[in-house]
Amino acid sequence: MTVPSRLFADTPALGATVRQVLDTLKGRIVAGEYPLDARLPSERQLAQDMGVARNTVREALDILEGQGMIRRRAGAGTFVAHDPAGSKASTAPVAAETGPLQLQVMRGILEPEMVRLAIVAMPPRRIEALGAALGRMEEASGDVAAFLRLEEEFHRLIAEATGNPLLIACYALVIEARRQEFRTALYRRRLGPARIAASLRRTRALFDAIAARDIETGCELMRLGLVEDQKILLGEDD
Repeated sequence: MTVPSRLFADTPALGATVRQVLDTLKGRIVAGEYPLDARLPSERQLAQDMGVARNTVREALDILEGQGMIRRRAGAGTFVAHDPAGSKASTAPVAAETGPLQLQVMRGILEPEMVRLAIVAMPPRRIEALGAALGRMEEASGDVAAFLRLEEEFHRLIAEATGNPLLIACYALVIEARRQEFRTALYRRRLGPARIAASLRRTRALFDAIAARDIETGCELMRLGLVEDQKILLGEDD
């Protein structure tokens, strides 16, 4: 992923939490998850999703506005001013050319390690945000497409909790590769109620391990989830 250096130019000395929120929002904008002219979630929603204080989000948004990445409209909200087309042009072919087993290999490298790093670094507010994301997954268990997107969001929150901008950017590309049409169609056929229920049990156990700061269990549960995903991709029965 080619990211213009000016987007991550030096900013005034920031607290670690503000820096993490700033890098997370930049990563989402550069990756195209918040495309040009898209309205950002409210400060309250961003604070809840990222498990930080609202004034922390506001400070990060002030910096983004100063860098020209967002613009605020009185009474309307905050909108993306950065066009990610240049960076997306370099990443989209990579995602499109990545086969399902190649994707699994990359996830196997990244996901257990990002869980380990997240458990070490994740503050209580981010754990609460992760629990809220799990709740949304449980509510969407009857809708495969919505469930898959919320599962991606759950994993992305784990990646963001590492506080490592490079890992976050790499995982954004992994999510992009996961959204290929063949994968969505495949999961709609093979991800039935029993598999969704089993996935939710593993995700709940993973959340409990993260909340308990249990690195060994968290990494093992992430690996088990990858094994189950591979069974779906290979058409294996439970």
